[in-house]
Amino acid sequence: MEYLNRDAFDAVSEQMFQNQKPYPWTEIKPALEEEGYQRLLGSLPDASLFDRVVGVKRTHGQLSHDRYILHYRPHIQVATPWRDFVSELQGSAYEAFIRRVFVVPPGRKIILTFEWYYAWEGCSVSPHCDAKRKLGTHIFYFNTEADWPSAWGGEILILDDGGRLRPHSAPSFDDLKAAARLDPRGNGSLLFQRTEHSWHGVRPLGCPPGHLRKLFIVTINIPTAQVWWRRLRGKDPDGYPLK
Repeated sequence: MEYLNRDAFDAVSEQMFQNQKPYPWTEIKPALEEEGYQRLLGSLPDASLFDRVVGVKRTHGQLSHDRYILHYRPHIQVATPWRDFVSELQGSAYEAFIRRVFVVPPGRKIILTFEWYYAWEGCSVSPHCDAKRKLGTHIFYFNTEADWPSAWGGEILILDDGGRLRPHSAPSFDDLKAAARLDPRGNGSLLFQRTEHSWHGVRPLGCPPGHLRKLFIVTINIPTAQVWWRRLRGKDPDGYPLK
């Protein structure tokens, strides 16, 4: 079966995406075929498989982005629906979509990496712009209205600095204007392009203990010097061993 909702993806206009303010972004809903979404939702990896990342110092003085992370590699033990979904994301149709929307020139290489992010009470994502090796990011939502009430927060904020700030800085949420607040629940996804002003973040989660906000992330990398250096050392663009 196919997981991606081809009609919804085909409806994304590259012109509207590239002209979106304050930087290119769009929300795709429904992102997945309903049967596939339910299969993935019902077979999410258990948090016991993840690395718990807490208090890691970020560059430029930004606050730590605490969370559970599971980085996809072929040998990890995940359910068949997830392996099939990743295979589809690695296929020609999804690559053609990315190349169309991001206006990637023919012959320019893109490298996809995949991760699950789970976050618990109090976790936040301080305002930041992504690393230059990232052409863009595609975030798929895997919480429902039944298991994640809106009062718990977790909205993804598209932030606008008015072109004032350097990407290598550490503004607070109060230093930026929220251009959009995206509800990360249900069968949807956020796609955005990395720019020198593509600020985004998530305020601290207000869920009770024992509950997790769950996302699946596709990172669209381009072969920068950092990426090639990591490859020479046997690592993928995110710095994980290739085997």
